[in-house]
This record gives sequence, C-alpha cells and structure tokens, in this order.
Amino acid sequence: MTRLSVNLNKIAVLRNSRGGGEPDMLRAARACLDAGAHGLTLHPRPDARHARADDVMALAGLASGRGLELNLEGNPFAAPRPGYPGFIALCREARPAQATLVPDDDGQLTSDHGFDFVRDRARLAPIVAELRALGCRVSLFADAHADSSAGGAAIEAAAATGANRIEIYTGPFAEGHAAGSATGALAACAETARRARAAGLGVNAGHDLSQSNLADFLAAVPGVEEVSIGHALIGEALYEGLAMTVRRYLALL
Repeated sequence: MTRLSVNLNKIAVLRNSRGGGEPDMLRAARACLDAGAHGLTLHPRPDARHARADDVMALAGLASGRGLELNLEGNPFAAPRPGYPGFIALCREARPAQATLVPDDDGQLTSDHGFDFVRDRARLAPIVAELRALGCRVSLFADAHADSSAGGAAIEAAAATGANRIEIYTGPFAEGHAAGSATGALAACAETARRARAAGLGVNAGHDLSQSNLADFLAAVPGVEEVSIGHALIGEALYEGLAMTVRRYLALL
C-alpha cells in the first residue's frame, strides 16, 4: 500500500496571513493522524512564509510520540538567516524520518522542478551522507524524463549520491490529467520509477496530486511507496473537513 504523508504548509500559510496561532498546526496534524494518515510533511522555506522552525519541532515531537514519520523538505543549499537555521541544522535538531531535498530558489512560489543529478551529484553526495548519518532516509526531488537516455543517466547519478529514494515531481502529470492528455506524462513517470527501482532507489511522488487524479497515477505507476499531498488535500478539506478528506485519500490508496 502506498503511504500518505499530509503536507501541512497551507495550514501555516493561513495562520501566518492573520498572525497568532489559528488555525493551529498541531490540531490540524492530530486530525490528519487520527484519520489514519501515515505521516506528516513540512517544507519550511528560508523566508518563513508558511512552516517555521518552531512548527518543525512541534510536529517532530507529535510524529515521534505516535511512532509515525515526519518528512522534512527543503533546499540544503539555501543559506541560514534569522529565523531559519538552514535545512541540515533543522534536520539535526528534529531528526525527521525522511529528508526530501528539493532545488527550489528563495523566491520560488512552489517546487516546480527536480535536481539536475548529473550536474549536482558531487555536491549532493556529502549532504546525503550527513543526513543518513543522522538517521534520516533521504529522498531527492526528481523530474520524470520522457527521454530514456537522459532519464537513465539522471537516475544513475541520483543513485550515486547515496540517496534512498527519489520523489517524482508530478506537476506535469497533474496538468496533463486536468487537460485530458496525461498519457505522455504518465509514461515518463512510470519509466522513471522503473529505472529508479532498478537502480535500488525507492519511489515517492508528489505535487498537485488530488482525489481526481491520484488513482489514475498509481494505476499507471506501480510500486510508489509514499505520496506527499498538501495543497489539494487542504483545499478539499475546506468543503468536507480534514478527517473525511484524509479518509477519502486512504480509500484511494
């Protein structure tokens, strides 16, 4: 069964838009876990526009106390600054079960591309080694390659970093699915997943997955170990509530 990790960044966005502590991150996290979610995801960015360092520690304690996983996402190359100690420093303190490395820039609205593994392998490898020494499973955000030769080189380079998994960036699939033309994107995702497993890497997936497209994605891309879903899930929960929305995703999985 594919595991569901609920990304709570959008709860933090809503809280930060007004200031104060509502909606409450811990209460939202408990609602998701009580409904059966397998874990929680946070992506604290250096500008603290949504999840903050204190959110990371609070959710790390909650997940650990329940024997469930915290997946912490971030760019390991983003410089520390006031309020943001840096991704590796956060991982040292929080000890997430999984660290997902993402190559987003400071001003980027959302993560919308994976690493260039051939180019970035040498600088990723020592970071992967440090995170694994902390006890973190390491996943690398990866584009799905339609070109088999480029995809093969990318996956070989990703595996050479020492990472445990890749997370396939599913934005192009979701866009194609909404337009009624997801065949090519699905084929690229399936081939990337196949190559990753052949290289000894586990496969996660995330970005713009929703109740409307998740079942189609998993049917075409077997063996996905975890999906991280936030934006769509929180949007859907505005209508049906967090608990019911989480249960609907679990039924799809």
